[in-house]
Amino acid sequence: MAAAGGAPQSFAQAPALPAPYPSRPVRFIVPFPPGGGNDTMARTIGNQLAAALGQQFVVDNRPGAGGLIGAETAAHAVPDGYTLFLGGVASHGILPNLQPKLGYDPVKDFSPVSLIAAAPLILVVHPAVPVRSVKELVQFAKAKPGQLNFASNGTGGSSHLAAELFKMMSATDMVHVPYKGLSPALTDLLSGQVQLMFSSTVAMLPQVRAGRLRPLAMTSAKRSAAMPDLPTVAEAGVPGYETVSWYGVLAPAGTPKPIIDRLNREIARAVQLPDVRERMMSEGAEPAGGSPAEFAAHIKRELVRWSQVIKQARIKPD
Repeated sequence: MAAAGGAPQSFAQAPALPAPYPSRPVRFIVPFPPGGGNDTMARTIGNQLAAALGQQFVVDNRPGAGGLIGAETAAHAVPDGYTLFLGGVASHGILPNLQPKLGYDPVKDFSPVSLIAAAPLILVVHPAVPVRSVKELVQFAKAKPGQLNFASNGTGGSSHLAAELFKMMSATDMVHVPYKGLSPALTDLLSGQVQLMFSSTVAMLPQVRAGRLRPLAMTSAKRSAAMPDLPTVAEAGVPGYETVSWYGVLAPAGTPKPIIDRLNREIARAVQLPDVRERMMSEGAEPAGGSPAEFAAHIKRELVRWSQVIKQARIKPD
């Protein structure tokens, strides 16, 4: 018999309630070094998420192998919402089609959260090239097959593939000259060693405004707010042409849907803020958004598009 006033010695413990998300800092993996457009996008969005959710979003730069190292790290992280990844056309469009042995599956290993921005490229030529439109460039290239050289900042990068897609869709023959980065490519373009290039608007606009390069068109489906008088490649002579660099937030596959949905809502709100839009546009990017499902569909389209270009152009990794 229990002693008077005594209490039972055992009770079933109530299950612990999960801590509200996020209850600790969130790691935001960026697969490129600090200071570039990818880093800027991650910090811009990360700062907004931190303010909205009351926890730090710490950018973790994991550069190397064109984005592969950071993507692999994110793909194999614990799917608890405390690791996010800044994906893009390299990690989720090009590398899966270019690298024979990839340490991640761009579809199966990630849960898309939201597209955040798209950055069109600009097609520029050296002033010595006697063309002032895309139609004239196509005519000139067809009249001189194999005699026009186009620069890129590396084999298999967005600059290279934009030009290969242009060649395919315009039925022209131009020679690829790859460089190890933008700086040496731009140096030879400005000196006339190569005749044209597809590159970021941020990198090329100062040269265009100084008259050192001639702009022909933007690669986006719509005209860019940065140069509203400049036509798109599609409207200027190659119907259907479109390619942009893009940025999006992803989480490891299996991250709980309520966390994905909450992050998506906060990102949708953030990309509409005037200061966020201004910061993105200063990097040559147009703010985007959309649902996780729309972002997943976008990734699948990109994988198909760049598979076709890489196979037809017979591009091999360096």
